Amino acid sequence: MEYSYIGIGSNKGDSIRLIRKALDMMDNGPGVKVTRVAPLYRTQPVGYVDQPWFYNTVAEMEVEITPFQLLDLLQKVEKKLGRVRKIRWGPRTIDLDILLFGDRIIRHPKLTVPHPRMGERAFVMVPLSYLIPDRDFGGRSVREAARALMDDQQVQICKHDI
Repeated sequence: MEYSYIGIGSNKGDSIRLIRKALDMMDNGPGVKVTRVAPLYRTQPVGYVDQPWFYNTVAEMEVEITPFQLLDLLQKVEKKLGRVRKIRWGPRTIDLDILLFGDRIIRHPKLTVPHPRMGERAFVMVPLSYLIPDRDFGGRSVREAARALMDDQQVQICKHDI
């Protein structure tokens, strides 16, 4: 068994309901158990900015499947929840990304772990800092990396139970 951390975002439709549904669907997937979920945040879009702010969180999971099996599960959940890939960084009903998978480093055309841009994104690092604040991330803790990003990017905590 290993732990994986999944970034979750939504800004199209009933985002909070969609995030809850995605968590339920992942938790019911084979070889996956959602163990903790960070607080929910509202964050500015990145890249394509002419769209609503996102709701974001990170889920911790115990996994007994391979990273590629987990990727397949996440893509199936996205599809069932109406994810359409038309505009890069555009609006989406649900976005699920494998951020970390144990201590593994994966460089494959279908999957890169750790997620290649996670250290640049407050919407990833801030919720991740609630789950693994002291984990090393490039010579500093996840908590320190999140604090540095919060100085540059707008992040708002939400009062929604997930």
